Amino acid sequence: MWRALLTAAAATLAFAVAPARDARAEDYPARPVRIVVPVAPGGITDIVARAAADYITAVSGQPVVVENRTGAAGNIGVEAVVRAPPDGYTLCVAATTQIAINPFVGHMTFDPLKDLVPVAPIGEAPQFLVINSEMPPKTLQEFITYARSRPGRLNYISLGPGSTVSLAGTQFVRLAGLDMVPVQYRGTAPGITDLIGGNVHMISIGIAPVLGFVQSGALRVLAAGAPRRLPYLPDVPTAAEAGLPGYEMSTWFALFAPQGTPKPIVDKLNGMMRAFVADTAAVKRLADLHIDPMSMTADAFAAFVPAEAAKWQRIVKDAGPSLR
Repeated sequence: MWRALLTAAAATLAFAVAPARDARAEDYPARPVRIVVPVAPGGITDIVARAAADYITAVSGQPVVVENRTGAAGNIGVEAVVRAPPDGYTLCVAATTQIAINPFVGHMTFDPLKDLVPVAPIGEAPQFLVINSEMPPKTLQEFITYARSRPGRLNYISLGPGSTVSLAGTQFVRLAGLDMVPVQYRGTAPGITDLIGGNVHMISIGIAPVLGFVQSGALRVLAAGAPRRLPYLPDVPTAAEAGLPGYEMSTWFALFAPQGTPKPIVDKLNGMMRAFVADTAAVKRLADLHIDPMSMTADAFAAFVPAEAAKWQRIVKDAGPSLR
């Protein structure tokens, strides 16, 4: 009899606990949420994170605090999220570099591909091949021909090991079969200044930092590393259209949670982000940054991230020791 009573009690308890767990996910978030951004305030990743935070606040009614934790190429901020309780109340907005490149360019005490749950993509910024407008080439093919006739005499901007600017530039040089020299800069701004001044010859970069100079005529865009033409630069061909198939480079920005975060919470956050990137005001906010919205289910994004990491691992390997 006691065994029967205990079995019945256990069944009753299980029935009572299961709905409570569902209710917690259903009521999420029930208190303030923290989003860690592993880079400094004011950059594109930070702006994207704050836009996403504003939307979560608007639809949930709970405050979302954005915390910038910088250092070690973004690893410090990401690790803070990896070590956080997996309850949905500490999240991370990170970019391609921190998730899909850093594991292959240096020692790390954690693995973002294993220790984080991909929640949802937010947007991506395609890379553009940009040169000084006073150079003779007007098209990508003309630039490739021009560079091939000057082996070792042309250079391109690098921002140090592991940066998408460096690796995308190196990937272009490799695919085009060129002999060009990477020139290291501490930041984007001094590199662009030298590009305008003619001291360096090319950069592969998202359009936002250079668009004003393109519009003024100081710089020329040769091609976009995107699968299709972009609405804000409709006259710029894709690299494939310009004669260099295979050059598709972009930086994506996405929401992640600690490994072990309950799937219902991950799915709820994913739904919020998919609604966010479909919202008219949000789309405009991203468009102002020249970021194309991305939308995937949590399961689709979980498959996308390791595929991206594998792609960048190959690029890092091809780049050689100087850019790893």
